[in-house]
Amino acid sequence: MRRYGPAVLLALVGAAILRVSLFSDLYLRYVQPGLRPYLMVSGVVLVLLGVGVGVLVRTAGEQEVQGSHGDHGDHGGHTHGPAGPRVAWFLTLPALALLLFPPPALGSYSAEREADRRAARSVGTFPALPAGSPLDLTLGEFGSRAVYDSGRSLTGRTVRLTGFVTRDADGTWYVTRLLVSCCAADAGAAKAEVRGAGAPPVDTWVTVTGTWHPQGEPGSDAAWPPVLDATSVRRTPQPDNPYEKR
Repeated sequence: MRRYGPAVLLALVGAAILRVSLFSDLYLRYVQPGLRPYLMVSGVVLVLLGVGVGVLVRTAGEQEVQGSHGDHGDHGGHTHGPAGPRVAWFLTLPALALLLFPPPALGSYSAEREADRRAARSVGTFPALPAGSPLDLTLGEFGSRAVYDSGRSLTGRTVRLTGFVTRDADGTWYVTRLLVSCCAADAGAAKAEVRGAGAPPVDTWVTVTGTWHPQGEPGSDAAWPPVLDATSVRRTPQPDNPYEKR
């Protein structure tokens, strides 16, 4: 049975990739939507490779058995197939875990690690915001305008932000979202401090409505993180795609 280890491992990894990309939207926890076709192709290729390797191993085993029946030398009927060490079967555990228990999307721990890594940007004017109240904005857009917009386009506008809850040791809490360029490995955080409302539990997904609270000069350290004076906070389910595009 050990002969089939590589084949089983390839098939399990391929099946796990297909499970999160072809049969569900779980892949959105790890990569951008545009990478879905590549994941599906990779999963199919790995499954086919696993089947192909299994067939080759079986064929080779049958040939060894036939050869041993006709060999009257010193081998005594023993085969010497490349079974490999038994410990190699432990490599199937990560594949099974991905197949049966896909890891969750990144949350508050990752946001806390990345929150201080802000790319240097120049202060300038931003395009006018569309009409509507409240105005739905991403955390990335809200943060960019609040910190870098010299035209103060957020002044007086009621906005609505959706993200998960993070909290400092002093009780200050934030509505937070992770921004990705390609996949979860390059995630960075965008967040807004929420004032005027009690903090839900950490990692709870919420939609916060309120108005921007200006502080500091545009582009200064005092302007970060942006602040939102909340008028309402309501819990919301985690979206299928928990990340914003950077």
